[in-house]
Amino acid sequence: MAFKAAMKGNAASKDRFVIIMAGGRGERFWPVSRAQTPKQLLALLDKRSFLQSAFDRVAPLVPASNVFVITNEIQAPQVRKQLPKLPRENVVAEPCGRDTCAAVTLGAALVGARSTTGVMAVLPSDHVIPDERKFQQTLSDSFDLASRGQVITTIGIKPTEPATGYGYIRIGVELPPPAGVKRYKTSFWKAEQFVEKPNLDRALEYLQSGQYRWNAGMFIWSFVTITQGLEKHQPDMAQACQRWFNAAQKPGKLAKVLAREYPKIRKISIDYALMEHAQNVVCAEGSFEWDDVGAWPALARHLPKDPEGNAAQADFIHVDAARNLVFDARTKHRTPIAMVGLRDSILVVTDDAIMAAHKSQAQKVRELVGKLATEKRFKKLL
Repeated sequence: MAFKAAMKGNAASKDRFVIIMAGGRGERFWPVSRAQTPKQLLALLDKRSFLQSAFDRVAPLVPASNVFVITNEIQAPQVRKQLPKLPRENVVAEPCGRDTCAAVTLGAALVGARSTTGVMAVLPSDHVIPDERKFQQTLSDSFDLASRGQVITTIGIKPTEPATGYGYIRIGVELPPPAGVKRYKTSFWKAEQFVEKPNLDRALEYLQSGQYRWNAGMFIWSFVTITQGLEKHQPDMAQACQRWFNAAQKPGKLAKVLAREYPKIRKISIDYALMEHAQNVVCAEGSFEWDDVGAWPALARHLPKDPEGNAAQADFIHVDAARNLVFDARTKHRTPIAMVGLRDSILVVTDDAIMAAHKSQAQKVRELVGKLATEKRFKKLL
């Protein structure tokens, strides 16, 4: 490709970039999450939204001018409002959803237009990472490693339970630091295989073996490395990256090019498109607490609980109820919520809707949203 450049080691902060992926719809968090305010834009655990927290975590490592947020046209105004320190042009709206490979390709074009010697991290916008310092150390070490050689780095989380809702990475030998580099505080392993979400028995095997890490969907690579990877494994995406790279250097042109081309782009995840094929993948040990908070039951892990295990963010009273999640998101006229004899339930209340479910059925909230969309009287709730 015409935009290739030579690698350089130990990239300075001006050559470090972060792409925050913030285009998800967050349907599993309905009725609080809506099309214009999905999960990543909500402040469910404190005063800062998940997106704001994601930005805060990388701010000490990367200047705001080098942080891009890839979202969609509906959410872009709210993203800009929540991140006033971010240059307006750094919030880029996809014309339509085309999964993570297209978003990564777009991110690479944006970075390359600024610096063909840049190193970029691709991070989700909606995860919970309480220990920011440990995360920042892992990310900093990964930036440095990615700047010194043509490796794709992904951050893997050491499993603490046999979770069936995550993909896994099988790791191989631990890798020494590059020649002449002091040993990193982060351990790096050769990534041997990406594994789909397992059943419980297989997840238990993974946990006990010690050779697997949760796939957290966090990637760090140089601009040169990602474009070479696309050239080898996804040539159509590589050609799109070239076109978007050229357009991104001309103010006002990129949006027009994306509007014309994006709907035609193949819909595929970066895991399927690149990670499962590449032979130069390294897994960084994420030794920090992490949760992708994928559905309502996960939120309960981060809320205080009463002696019966009920997690409530509400004026809540109960008799003989246990292990329930009660979340009151009403902004006015809040009333007490009383519960009798229920177990393992979810109750969410907003100003215009109430949702009740069993915890075991929490993933079906997404199906519920799809059903709401088929009835005209409920579309205002989407």
